[in-house]
Amino acid sequence: MRISASLLLSSFGQRLFSAIGLLLLLASPLAAQPNRIEQTESCDVLVVGGGLAGVSTAYESLHAGRTVCLTEMTDWLGGQLTSQGTTALDEARMQRQLLFYASGYKDLRQRVLDLYGRQNPGDCWVSAVCFLPADAHDILVDMLNEAAREGDGTLKWFPSTVVKELDIDGSMIESAIAIQHSPAPGTPPLNTEPLSAFYEDVYRYEDSERLSKNIIRFQPTGNEGPADWYVVEATETGELIALSGVPYRLGLDPKSYLNPSSPTLTGDAYCTQGFTYTFAMERTEEAQVQERPEYYDIYAPYFSFERERDNTNYIDFVFTYRRLWAPGNRPERRIFGVSDIKPGDISMQNWTWGNDYRPGTFVDNLIYSHEQLEATGQLEPGGWLGGLRVDTLRRGEENAFSYYHWLIGGLSDSQLGYGIKSVDLRHRFLTGFDAPMNTAHGLSKHPYIREGRRIIGRPAYGHPEGFMINEIDISRVDYSDEYYQTQLPDGMYLQLRRALAGLETAAAIGENKAATDIPRRTRSTIFPDSLGIAQYAIDFHPCMELAPPELPGNTERAGVRRAHGQSYPGQIPLRALIPQEIDNMLVAGKSIATSTIAAAAYRVHSFEWSAGIAAGATIDYALENQLLPHSLVDDLPRFEPELLELQQRLQERGNPIAFPDTSIFNLDWEDWRVW
Repeated sequence: MRISASLLLSSFGQRLFSAIGLLLLLASPLAAQPNRIEQTESCDVLVVGGGLAGVSTAYESLHAGRTVCLTEMTDWLGGQLTSQGTTALDEARMQRQLLFYASGYKDLRQRVLDLYGRQNPGDCWVSAVCFLPADAHDILVDMLNEAAREGDGTLKWFPSTVVKELDIDGSMIESAIAIQHSPAPGTPPLNTEPLSAFYEDVYRYEDSERLSKNIIRFQPTGNEGPADWYVVEATETGELIALSGVPYRLGLDPKSYLNPSSPTLTGDAYCTQGFTYTFAMERTEEAQVQERPEYYDIYAPYFSFERERDNTNYIDFVFTYRRLWAPGNRPERRIFGVSDIKPGDISMQNWTWGNDYRPGTFVDNLIYSHEQLEATGQLEPGGWLGGLRVDTLRRGEENAFSYYHWLIGGLSDSQLGYGIKSVDLRHRFLTGFDAPMNTAHGLSKHPYIREGRRIIGRPAYGHPEGFMINEIDISRVDYSDEYYQTQLPDGMYLQLRRALAGLETAAAIGENKAATDIPRRTRSTIFPDSLGIAQYAIDFHPCMELAPPELPGNTERAGVRRAHGQSYPGQIPLRALIPQEIDNMLVAGKSIATSTIAAAAYRVHSFEWSAGIAAGATIDYALENQLLPHSLVDDLPRFEPELLELQQRLQERGNPIAFPDTSIFNLDWEDWRVW
């Protein structure tokens, strides 16, 4: 459906399409209630989602001797590192140079070096570590098995498994029902079809022509204390957040002094960052016969190299950007340089105006809002179907296939014009179970998700409406810019400058200084309950203004990129992992309590690992001491001795909770730039 700008801006148009959408959503069939429980598993920790945050939660819990049940929708561990295909580690420059990471993440990087004999076997230039997804999965499997042996823990690993229902009694999750799927007899292996073809099927209890189902109940082992087990939300889109009913946000936050670069005063749940089906392509000696997708003309108007780059072959530039495999002798990695490409080199594609798919309206958004979930019946008992719009998944897949065809053979660039790029048919789109993505179709098993549902933490000192990491906690933006002085609502600019005054806060308020006279601190917020570290740029892949994203002449949502740019080294506070209302659930990964602007930095590989380590360590401490996690922070900013003990444990295990020289007095962070 294509919608004009004037219709989208009219209230009648919004009501009309909301009504149509509601009727379409209500027509969706609900899943049947389970008539069987075929397997019961007990654990100390149920980790839902096998991405990097879920893996590191399990890793830390196993080292502590805990019994861990770990579920994952796909059959690979690692999330963005494996099943989502982004095996090019997003890292900040100084942090990488000093190897200032959690110990397990450093071990992962070392294992890549040990396996290949070089840190960057892809000789890519976007990162210092680019390699093949299947090897990442194998490395993570080995790390978890070793953690179980070393810590005398027990790992129960459930691939191809999703959680369908939560049994909640008061503030406690008592059990969870999950569905594990496998190919029905006589049908092809899993990963034969793209995800959209079977996405909702995996959430239905009944067997289908394609899938056989195994219904599993997860329950506590029976520890003593206020909570006898913990459930960790580590899914890619925040599924348990929606299922449990805890408060959360989705999409753009309202503009405030905490998030002054937000482009909206009211928020927008439909505008999340784009998602990406990655794929791998190989350089060949000779030109290849290329199959043109039947839907190519629909998506071709979207693709672009974004801006001209002098004296650069665009295809080679993009190919080497995330090259995952470059056998033979190659020069050392050169930032923003391009080394020679040889036949047999393999590149992964992940490009904003390419295979990124960026819906942003109520008729095409990927992650259903709370209202949309209610309309589909997905919040009713037994009604959960994953919480995503399947048609948008499918269009994202078609867009990715089309982008490959454009990249090697297209001539018309949506931003730069006709004939701006070269054609090079010496490439092969890699498909098959022995190809990098391990799928018959060649796309990643799951799209790379940059942003999902994000919890609102519990009310805390300075956060009366719920804790959240915000833009001004990490951003390097110059807020003396004319935009902020003139475009923020009355009084908001003064609030902003006072919030950033640092050691000058008392003087700024006591002397009633004008906003422009208040100095700006040059560091991030220091959280007393930090359990980990994170640094990356505030990096946006904004939603598009109109539906569908590939509409000719469509533009990015205005103003979203205002927050894009450098950040200071940040921290992962425990309060960001604790949801409201549920006492035995913690959140790891991209769904911790961040604003959408902060989430644009808190989403990369090393952050996910650190967040999972924080969750695993907190759970072990809570079970051992028979307390609830929120009791560790409920008296802040007053001294919390048990919190200090937890922080010391993390550091003793090689997991930093702050960057070097972090203090309220150190304002010299210029060297800690992302690039």
